[in-house]
Amino acid sequence: MKFHYPNGKKYTDSKSSAKKPKIKQVSYSNRGMTLEEDINETNEYYLVHKSAVIHKKPTPVQIVDVHYPARSAAVIKEAYFKQPSTTDYNGVYKGRYIDFEAKETKNKTSFPLQNFHEHQITHMDSVHEQDGITFVLLRFSLSEEVFFLPFQPLKVYWDRMKDGGRKSIRKEEIEESGFRIPLGLHPRVDYLKIVHQLYF
Repeated sequence: MKFHYPNGKKYTDSKSSAKKPKIKQVSYSNRGMTLEEDINETNEYYLVHKSAVIHKKPTPVQIVDVHYPARSAAVIKEAYFKQPSTTDYNGVYKGRYIDFEAKETKNKTSFPLQNFHEHQITHMDSVHEQDGITFVLLRFSLSEEVFFLPFQPLKVYWDRMKDGGRKSIRKEEIEESGFRIPLGLHPRVDYLKIVHQLYF
């Protein structure tokens, strides 16, 4: 089965990979956990402890080629990962709708705004107008720092870029207008603690 990612490139199986033994790089600092994995683990903790119901939205897929080898069977031969039109996560906490995006960067001193898409900002703006709780979780992967940035300051930095200003948010600005989330074990990234302090 062939998959086409949003950048237009096809996914192809590498025949040579079977010949060479694979050496997996392991990060012993965070055991290879990405921000997405950390958030998914955190959301599972929230669900089990009945704190909130928050899930990652599935990436939409457009099927373009299906074969029917038998009347009762269908095999997908080709599909495209479509660009998601909203954010990564949504759910409910204490009766309030929550909607947020998670992004990572290897930059040390700033967060590139090109990591966001116009439609995501527009979507978060609509959620904010409806009194929903919307924000972004930003991770500086080299220092393993995670920040909670509410939508309002993000919109200020986005509008600044649109007006010809900086194309990134300085780390100092994130520290000023956002909140650092210390990494824990259970939950891993306790962003609801900040949500509770800000909105309840």
